[in-house]
Amino acid sequence: MAEQGQDVQERRDALYRDPYPLYERARRAEGLTYVPECDAWLVARDRDVREVLLRTEEFSSANSLLPDIALSEAALGVLPRGFGPRPTVVSSDGAAHRRHRAPLNRGLSAARVAALVPYARLCARELLDGFAAGGAAELVSAYAQRLPGLVVGRLLGLDPADVPAAVRGGYRAEELLFRPLPPEGQAAAAEDVVALQHLLDRYVRERRARPRDDMCSAMVAALAPGEGELGLEQRHELVTSLQNLLIAGFLTTGALIGTALLHLLGDEDGRQWRMLCADPSLIPAAVEEAARHDTAIQAFRRVTTRPVVLAGTALPAAAAVLVAYGSANRDGERYERPGEFDITRPPHRHHLAFGHGPHGCPGSQLAREQLRLTLELFTQRLPGLRLDPDRPPPRMRPTLIHRSPEALYVRW
Repeated sequence: MAEQGQDVQERRDALYRDPYPLYERARRAEGLTYVPECDAWLVARDRDVREVLLRTEEFSSANSLLPDIALSEAALGVLPRGFGPRPTVVSSDGAAHRRHRAPLNRGLSAARVAALVPYARLCARELLDGFAAGGAAELVSAYAQRLPGLVVGRLLGLDPADVPAAVRGGYRAEELLFRPLPPEGQAAAAEDVVALQHLLDRYVRERRARPRDDMCSAMVAALAPGEGELGLEQRHELVTSLQNLLIAGFLTTGALIGTALLHLLGDEDGRQWRMLCADPSLIPAAVEEAARHDTAIQAFRRVTTRPVVLAGTALPAAAAVLVAYGSANRDGERYERPGEFDITRPPHRHHLAFGHGPHGCPGSQLAREQLRLTLELFTQRLPGLRLDPDRPPPRMRPTLIHRSPEALYVRW
C-alpha cells in the first residue's frame, strides 16, 4: 500500500509540475475528463469553467481546498493546540460567503489598494537594494516570496517584526496539507502552523480591545460585531479567516511575480525582457499576460450539491470537479495563440487568473500592483537581468494553488 501511495504521489507531482498537456487533451475531449490523480472531473474549457463558477448553488465551494495529504497521528496530536478549521470566504457559499466577503471587499477597495502601493514600492526597493550589488541572486527567496508577505502584513496590521514568522507559518501550512512529509516533518510543520494561529489570535484579541484602521480590526468588527471579550468560537473563526487571507495574499502573489519573471527572462533568451526594458509602456500588458499564460492558482475544487449535467457529462450529487483556471486561460476558442507568452498581446483583463463570479479574487488589484511595480523597478535597475546559465533550468513547484518556480537564479 505504501508503494501504491508513493506511485500516486509521483504521478500527481508530475501532473502538477506540468498540467498543460492534460488540459489540452481535456479541452479537445467530449464532455469532462476524469483525473484519477485528483479523484475529480476536470473542467478545462473556458465556457465550462465560467459556467461552474456562476452556478454556485449546484457547485459548492465547501471542499475547494481539500488537502492532498493525509495527516499523520503526530501532526494530529499538535494541531488541536491551535485554532480552526472553520469555513472561510474560499470554502463557503451563499449568505455565509457574502458575510465573509463583505469586509474583504471594503478592505481591498481601489482606494485602499492605492494607499498601500507606496509602502509596497518602498519594500520592493529595500529588498532589491539588499542584493542588487551582488550581480547574482535567487529571486524567489530573495524577493518574490518576501514582498507580498510584507504587503499583506501591512494590510492586516501586523508588526513588521511578526511578518517573517507569519509568512513561515503560511508556507508551512501549505507544505503540511499538500506536500508529502515524514511524520516528524508533519509534526514540525504543524508546530509552525499552530504558532501562526496563536500569533493571529493575539492580534484578534488586541484589535477587539483597541481597534485600528487595518484589516484585522475590520474583520473582527464584521465577523464578531459587538463589544466585550471574544468567545472561543469567534476566535476560531477569526483566526481561520485571517490565516486564509494572509496565506492567499502572499502565496499566490509571490507565485505570480516569480512565474512572470521566469517567462520574461526565459522567452527566446530574454527577448521579451529586453523588449520590456526598451518600452516600459508594455508593463500593463505584461502583467495581464503573465497572469493569463501561467496562472498562479491553477485550479480549485467544487462539489456538486445535486445531480447536474455539465458539458454533456452527467454528474451525480457529491461529485468532485476540478475547475481549471489555468486551462481556461489557454483555451483557443477565446485566445489566439493561447500557448504563447506574448507581452505584445492586447491586455485582456477578462481572463480567469483571478477567478470569476461571486468567488472572484478580491485582492486581484493588489496582486497586479505588486507585479507592476516589480517590473517597473527591475527594468529600471536591472536591465541586464538574465537567467543564470550555470544553473539548471528552473523547475516548477508541484502544486495547483501557487504555481511558481521552486527557485529562480539570475545574473545581471
